Amino acid sequence: MKVSLLDDLRRQNPIVFNISNFVTVQDVANGINAIGASPIMSEEVDEADEMVQLSQAVCLNLGAFTTPQVHQIKVTGQLANQYHKPLVVDPVAVGAVKYRAKVAEDLFKAFHPDVLRGNAGEIAALAGIDWQAKGIDAGEGAGDLVTIAETCAKKRECTVILSGPTDVITDGTRTVQVINGTTLFQTHVGSGDMLSSIVAAFCAIENDYFEAAQTACLVFAAIGQRVAQADPQMGAGTFIIKLMDALQQTTVAQIEAVAAYE
Repeated sequence: MKVSLLDDLRRQNPIVFNISNFVTVQDVANGINAIGASPIMSEEVDEADEMVQLSQAVCLNLGAFTTPQVHQIKVTGQLANQYHKPLVVDPVAVGAVKYRAKVAEDLFKAFHPDVLRGNAGEIAALAGIDWQAKGIDAGEGAGDLVTIAETCAKKRECTVILSGPTDVITDGTRTVQVINGTTLFQTHVGSGDMLSSIVAAFCAIENDYFEAAQTACLVFAAIGQRVAQADPQMGAGTFIIKLMDALQQTTVAQIEAVAAYE
């Protein structure tokens, strides 16, 4: 686990182009900025080519979209592939809404993601495994999470992050579980979206996307855990404020001191 990538990220300040959703766009932009990368956001397809060329990585979020935005996402994904920019996709609620699942499948015929990040319900749906997803939440299922993640990674030929109390990161061959974290992540709707874009920031500076993904997950989870442990009575509102501070201020040594993964 190359936690030192955090220092590299802060030094290089890569530009991450995001198509986010209106629910979490500010949290995503602030989170990228706080950790040391540089966010750009857009809702205009006509500037997609220039935006992708300017960036060092692209993150596409399927959290809230209209038909014109699906077209923008498709074009941006194709451009990311064309210009060889690392592409992270967050397939929000594809396990709960059939229309979203169809949109995602159509998009994946048009471009290829380098990293997929979702909860158990979303990753199970993309793996073709039965799971009772619940909206944007993971829902319930009987499958082994590592098997689900690895199946998805092999089927989609990319690195997969299955987020949850324990994050599973795999490229179908290599698999790591990040044990760090806090239940307070579940109280903030933007946490998963922030992680997806932070993963993109790490992919911008590390060509091994599995390495970038596992490190991003560890950094984000360990920082959240440190924030929560500092004040056991903390609520959701205070958590996000202190999380932003910690994304900016936490050192590699502090993360290594609490890192828990296998």
